[in-house]
Amino acid sequence: MRSKTDRKIVILNQAVNYLTIGFANAFNTRFDEVVLITGSVHTQGEVLDDDIQVEWIRRWQERPALNKLLSYLSALVQMWWLLLFKYRRHEVFFVSVPPMGYLLNLLLPHRFSAVIWDVFPDAFKITGMSERHLLYRIWARLNRRSFRRMYRLFTISDYMADLMSRYVDRKSLIVQPIWSIFQANERVSKNENPFVQEHALADKFIVQYSGNIGLSHKVELMVELAKILRDHNNILFQIIGRGPRKPTLERLVVQERLPNCTFLPFQPDEMFPYSLSAADLGVVILDEEVSKGSVPSKSYNLMSYGIPSLYFAAADSQLQAYSDAYGHARCFRAVDLGKAADFILELSQKPNLQKDMAQKAEAASLNFRRENANYFVQQYLNPN
Repeated sequence: MRSKTDRKIVILNQAVNYLTIGFANAFNTRFDEVVLITGSVHTQGEVLDDDIQVEWIRRWQERPALNKLLSYLSALVQMWWLLLFKYRRHEVFFVSVPPMGYLLNLLLPHRFSAVIWDVFPDAFKITGMSERHLLYRIWARLNRRSFRRMYRLFTISDYMADLMSRYVDRKSLIVQPIWSIFQANERVSKNENPFVQEHALADKFIVQYSGNIGLSHKVELMVELAKILRDHNNILFQIIGRGPRKPTLERLVVQERLPNCTFLPFQPDEMFPYSLSAADLGVVILDEEVSKGSVPSKSYNLMSYGIPSLYFAAADSQLQAYSDAYGHARCFRAVDLGKAADFILELSQKPNLQKDMAQKAEAASLNFRRENANYFVQQYLNPN
């Protein structure tokens, strides 16, 4: 165990999940004081260390859009105030929310660092926003100023680093992958799985999408695949989650009369390991406009449980790179739905292929363990 430094750090994230808890606990092993400024803490697995101080601010609101924006702006002001007057001598490490939070380093004198896993303003392209849009141009200009002032600037994949090099010298970026909620393969077999029993899924090959149903997630591809494979009664397309586009997709399934496509709400934390275990094939979908600048955490959860994956993303995305490197997944573009359907059908009919891809998924997961949080801190203190 390395000794602690006498340094103090504040971690900013309006909506804390297992990743931020991991960052905080890892910093707590090396820093004299760790403070977490947040609006909520969602504990999954790892628990926040007792001696980490929590400063509560406005809670993040997902919907409606106006409330979401107001919650962002309110949290941003509270973060600025606390840093300016209460934590003037602390270093700052920004994580995720609000998405413009790292720009506070343009207004504050602190030693400021950030980890970026959703690249803005590039993410706005999913709305049809062009690079000529005023908001896009202003944010891009602020990025160039902000990123140059960072003490340490992390991102989680090589492709994201390539995208961020539009705003900052690629050599100044530290690329460090994140990790899964699950640190071991504790997948529950179908014949012992209460989720499978409750929903009568034992005889189904389950193609599962579990996550947000928002603008950057073209979940309608699941419905289109269900249409293509509607005559294969053993294959079930299962959509678990919530988001603004869910009602539209539910109506589409009814209109198309697709008994092979079902919807469920997000499962409680205690049921999540069972719902994930039920999947024979996990689906990760990113709009091609943003797939270079994002890697959903569900990708790592599927690997950890040894579940083969179907990715929809651009050819120059990190998901495509993972698929090529590890062989645990197949990655397609949205225009290649027919090929994706052929893959699903082949996998459902070949147990040996399922077993091979499952083993490769579990092997891939070894690259995305909780130890990665410690590597963030090591590189924060002593970059290569």
